Amino acid sequence: MSALADAVVWLNDPLNWTRPRGILELAGQHLRISALAMGIALVVALPPAVWLGHRGRSGGFLLGLSNVSRAVPTLAILTIFAVTPLGFTIWAPVIALAVFAIPPVLANTYVGFREVDRDVVEAARAMGMTGRQVAWRVELPLALPLVMTGIRTAAVQVVATATLAALLGGGTLGAVIRSGFGRQDYGIVVAGALLVAALALLTELVLAAVSRAVTPGPPRRLLPSLRPRRAQVAALPPT
Repeated sequence: MSALADAVVWLNDPLNWTRPRGILELAGQHLRISALAMGIALVVALPPAVWLGHRGRSGGFLLGLSNVSRAVPTLAILTIFAVTPLGFTIWAPVIALAVFAIPPVLANTYVGFREVDRDVVEAARAMGMTGRQVAWRVELPLALPLVMTGIRTAAVQVVATATLAALLGGGTLGAVIRSGFGRQDYGIVVAGALLVAALALLTELVLAAVSRAVTPGPPRRLLPSLRPRRAQVAALPPT
Protein backbone atom coordinates (compact mmCIF):
# COMPACT_ATOMS: atom_id res chain seq x y z
CA MET A 1 0.00 0.00 0.00
CA SER A 2 1.09 3.58 -0.62
CA ALA A 3 1.87 5.96 2.21
CA LEU A 4 -1.32 7.91 1.46
CA ALA A 5 -3.46 4.78 1.65
CA ASP A 6 -1.75 3.81 4.90
CA ALA A 7 -2.48 7.29 6.23
CA VAL A 8 -6.18 6.94 5.41
CA VAL A 9 -6.30 3.57 7.20
CA TRP A 10 -4.55 5.01 10.25
CA LEU A 11 -6.87 8.02 10.37
CA ASN A 12 -9.93 5.78 10.14
CA ASP A 13 -8.96 3.90 13.31
CA PRO A 14 -11.09 5.39 16.14
CA LEU A 15 -8.49 4.33 18.72
CA ASN A 16 -5.94 6.70 17.17
CA TRP A 17 -8.35 9.56 17.84
CA THR A 18 -9.51 8.81 21.38
CA ARG A 19 -6.58 7.11 23.15
CA PRO A 20 -4.30 9.06 25.52
CA ARG A 21 -2.05 11.31 23.41
CA GLY A 22 -4.29 10.52 20.49
CA ILE A 23 -5.31 12.90 17.73
CA LEU A 24 -8.00 14.72 19.73
CA GLU A 25 -5.76 15.32 22.74
CA LEU A 26 -2.80 16.38 20.60
CA ALA A 27 -4.99 18.69 18.50
CA GLY A 28 -6.30 20.35 21.65
CA GLN A 29 -2.77 20.93 22.96
CA HIS A 30 -1.71 22.13 19.50
CA LEU A 31 -4.47 24.75 19.55
CA ARG A 32 -3.69 25.72 23.14
CA ILE A 33 -0.03 26.42 22.34
CA SER A 34 -1.02 28.32 19.20
CA ALA A 35 -3.64 30.41 21.05
CA LEU A 36 -1.19 31.34 23.82
CA ALA A 37 1.42 32.36 21.25
CA MET A 38 -1.08 34.49 19.33
CA GLY A 39 -2.32 36.10 22.54
CA ILE A 40 1.21 37.16 23.47
CA ALA A 41 1.89 38.37 19.93
CA LEU A 42 -1.27 40.51 19.89
CA VAL A 43 -0.50 42.05 23.29
CA VAL A 44 3.06 42.87 22.22
CA ALA A 45 2.44 43.98 18.62
CA LEU A 46 -0.93 45.74 18.49
CA PRO A 47 -0.47 48.66 20.96
CA PRO A 48 2.79 50.04 19.48
CA ALA A 49 1.59 49.47 15.92
CA VAL A 50 -1.69 51.29 16.59
CA TRP A 51 0.03 54.17 18.38
CA LEU A 52 2.79 54.62 15.81
CA GLY A 53 0.35 54.19 12.92
CA HIS A 54 -1.93 56.83 14.42
CA ARG A 55 0.96 59.21 15.07
CA GLY A 56 2.65 58.47 11.74
CA ARG A 57 6.07 58.02 13.30
CA SER A 58 8.94 55.52 13.09
CA GLY A 59 7.39 53.72 10.14
CA GLY A 60 10.69 52.80 8.51
CA PHE A 61 12.15 51.55 11.79
CA LEU A 62 9.03 49.54 12.61
CA LEU A 63 8.81 47.86 9.22
CA GLY A 64 12.57 47.23 9.20
CA LEU A 65 12.36 45.62 12.64
CA SER A 66 9.46 43.51 11.44
CA ASN A 67 11.40 42.29 8.41
CA VAL A 68 14.49 41.50 10.47
CA SER A 69 12.51 39.54 13.05
CA ARG A 70 10.95 37.45 10.28
CA ALA A 71 14.43 36.19 9.44
CA VAL A 72 14.81 34.58 12.88
CA PRO A 73 13.92 30.89 12.42
CA THR A 74 11.57 29.36 14.99
CA LEU A 75 13.65 26.19 15.05
CA ALA A 76 16.72 28.19 16.11
CA ILE A 77 14.79 29.74 19.01
CA LEU A 78 13.55 26.31 20.09
CA THR A 79 17.12 25.00 19.94
CA ILE A 80 18.28 27.82 22.21
CA PHE A 81 15.44 27.14 24.63
CA ALA A 82 16.41 23.46 24.72
CA VAL A 83 19.42 24.29 26.92
CA THR A 84 17.46 26.55 29.29
CA PRO A 85 15.03 25.74 32.12
CA LEU A 86 12.17 26.54 29.71
CA GLY A 87 13.40 23.93 27.24
CA PHE A 88 10.86 21.19 27.86
CA THR A 89 7.96 23.27 29.15
CA ILE A 90 5.00 24.59 27.20
CA TRP A 91 6.47 28.10 27.29
CA ALA A 92 9.41 27.32 25.02
CA PRO A 93 7.25 26.77 21.90
CA VAL A 94 4.78 29.45 23.00
CA ILE A 95 7.47 32.15 23.18
CA ALA A 96 9.17 30.97 19.98
CA LEU A 97 5.87 31.03 18.09
CA ALA A 98 4.94 34.43 19.54
CA VAL A 99 8.19 35.86 18.16
CA PHE A 100 7.25 34.31 14.82
CA ALA A 101 3.74 35.83 14.92
CA ILE A 102 4.65 39.39 15.88
CA PRO A 103 6.03 40.67 12.50
CA PRO A 104 2.91 40.20 10.32
CA VAL A 105 0.63 41.64 13.02
CA LEU A 106 2.96 44.59 13.58
CA ALA A 107 3.47 45.42 9.92
CA ASN A 108 -0.14 45.01 8.79
CA THR A 109 -1.56 47.01 11.69
CA TYR A 110 0.84 49.91 11.11
CA VAL A 111 0.25 49.95 7.34
CA GLY A 112 -3.52 49.68 7.86
CA PHE A 113 -3.57 52.79 10.05
CA ARG A 114 -1.29 54.74 7.73
CA GLU A 115 -3.42 53.96 4.67
CA VAL A 116 -6.57 55.46 6.17
CA ASP A 117 -7.67 58.42 4.04
CA ARG A 118 -6.17 61.53 5.66
CA ASP A 119 -9.19 63.60 4.53
CA VAL A 120 -11.45 61.38 6.63
CA VAL A 121 -9.14 61.79 9.62
CA GLU A 122 -9.09 65.57 9.23
CA ALA A 123 -12.87 65.62 8.94
CA ALA A 124 -13.14 63.67 12.18
CA ARG A 125 -10.86 66.13 13.92
CA ALA A 126 -12.90 69.02 12.55
CA MET A 127 -15.95 67.45 14.22
CA GLY A 128 -14.17 67.86 17.54
CA MET A 129 -12.97 64.29 18.06
CA THR A 130 -9.96 63.78 20.29
CA GLY A 131 -6.91 61.86 19.12
CA ARG A 132 -8.11 58.75 20.98
CA GLN A 133 -11.55 59.00 19.41
CA VAL A 134 -10.06 59.41 15.94
CA ALA A 135 -7.89 56.32 16.45
CA TRP A 136 -10.65 54.05 17.77
CA ARG A 137 -13.76 55.36 16.01
CA VAL A 138 -12.32 56.37 12.63
CA GLU A 139 -8.94 54.82 11.88
CA LEU A 140 -9.45 51.42 13.49
CA PRO A 141 -12.68 50.53 11.60
CA LEU A 142 -11.08 51.54 8.31
CA ALA A 143 -7.79 49.77 9.08
CA LEU A 144 -9.48 46.61 10.37
CA PRO A 145 -9.35 44.66 7.07
CA LEU A 146 -5.54 44.92 6.95
CA VAL A 147 -5.25 44.32 10.70
CA MET A 148 -7.29 41.14 10.41
CA THR A 149 -5.22 40.04 7.42
CA GLY A 150 -2.09 40.28 9.55
CA ILE A 151 -3.71 38.38 12.41
CA ARG A 152 -5.01 35.70 10.06
CA THR A 153 -1.63 35.29 8.37
CA ALA A 154 0.15 35.06 11.71
CA ALA A 155 -2.36 32.56 13.12
CA VAL A 156 -2.10 30.20 10.15
CA GLN A 157 1.71 30.35 10.28
CA VAL A 158 1.68 29.67 14.02
CA VAL A 159 -0.66 26.69 13.72
CA ALA A 160 1.49 25.20 10.98
CA THR A 161 4.78 25.88 12.75
CA ALA A 162 3.57 24.64 16.17
CA THR A 163 4.33 21.20 14.76
CA LEU A 164 7.98 21.85 15.69
CA ALA A 165 7.07 21.82 19.39
CA ALA A 166 7.17 18.02 19.18
CA LEU A 167 10.96 18.26 18.89
CA LEU A 168 11.02 19.31 22.55
CA GLY A 169 8.43 16.76 23.57
CA GLY A 170 5.54 19.19 23.18
CA GLY A 171 2.10 17.68 22.80
CA THR A 172 1.14 18.90 19.34
CA LEU A 173 0.20 17.11 16.15
CA GLY A 174 3.89 17.14 15.34
CA ALA A 175 4.13 14.21 17.76
CA VAL A 176 2.26 12.11 15.19
CA ILE A 177 4.84 12.94 12.52
CA ARG A 178 7.69 12.34 14.96
CA SER A 179 6.18 8.98 15.90
CA GLY A 180 5.90 8.02 12.25
CA PHE A 181 9.55 8.78 11.59
CA GLY A 182 10.53 6.90 14.73
CA ARG A 183 8.67 3.80 13.51
CA GLN A 184 9.73 4.37 9.90
CA ASP A 185 6.03 4.26 9.07
CA TYR A 186 5.49 6.89 6.40
CA GLY A 187 1.75 6.37 6.46
CA ILE A 188 1.69 7.87 9.96
CA VAL A 189 3.97 10.68 8.79
CA VAL A 190 1.57 11.53 5.97
CA ALA A 191 -1.38 11.30 8.36
CA GLY A 192 0.26 13.78 10.72
CA ALA A 193 1.01 16.15 7.86
CA LEU A 194 -2.61 15.96 6.68
CA LEU A 195 -3.87 16.71 10.19
CA VAL A 196 -1.63 19.78 10.52
CA ALA A 197 -2.67 21.02 7.07
CA ALA A 198 -6.35 20.52 7.91
CA LEU A 199 -5.99 22.40 11.20
CA ALA A 200 -4.21 25.30 9.46
CA LEU A 201 -6.91 25.40 6.78
CA LEU A 202 -9.64 25.37 9.44
CA THR A 203 -7.89 28.26 11.21
CA GLU A 204 -7.81 30.21 7.96
CA LEU A 205 -11.51 29.61 7.29
CA VAL A 206 -12.61 30.54 10.82
CA LEU A 207 -10.56 33.75 10.91
CA ALA A 208 -11.69 34.67 7.40
CA ALA A 209 -15.30 34.39 8.62
CA VAL A 210 -14.45 36.49 11.69
CA SER A 211 -12.76 39.06 9.46
CA ARG A 212 -15.85 39.35 7.25
CA ALA A 213 -18.06 39.66 10.34
CA VAL A 214 -16.09 42.50 11.95
CA THR A 215 -15.27 44.40 8.75
CA PRO A 216 -18.52 44.90 6.86
CA GLY A 217 -18.11 46.11 3.32
CA PRO A 218 -18.87 49.61 2.10
CA PRO A 219 -20.72 51.73 2.65
CA ARG A 220 -19.30 52.07 6.17
CA ARG A 221 -21.51 53.60 8.81
CA LEU A 222 -18.93 56.19 9.74
CA LEU A 223 -18.42 57.69 6.31
CA PRO A 224 -21.88 59.23 5.75
CA SER A 225 -21.54 61.15 9.02
CA LEU A 226 -18.12 62.45 8.08
CA ARG A 227 -18.65 63.37 4.46
CA PRO A 228 -21.21 66.12 5.08
CA ARG A 229 -18.91 67.57 7.69
CA ARG A 230 -16.02 67.46 5.23
CA ALA A 231 -18.17 69.42 2.76
CA GLN A 232 -19.04 71.95 5.43
CA VAL A 233 -15.37 72.37 6.38
CA ALA A 234 -14.39 72.81 2.73
CA ALA A 235 -17.12 75.41 2.27
CA LEU A 236 -15.96 77.61 5.13
CA PRO A 237 -14.59 80.95 3.91
CA PRO A 238 -10.87 81.50 4.43
CA THR A 239 -9.97 83.49 7.53
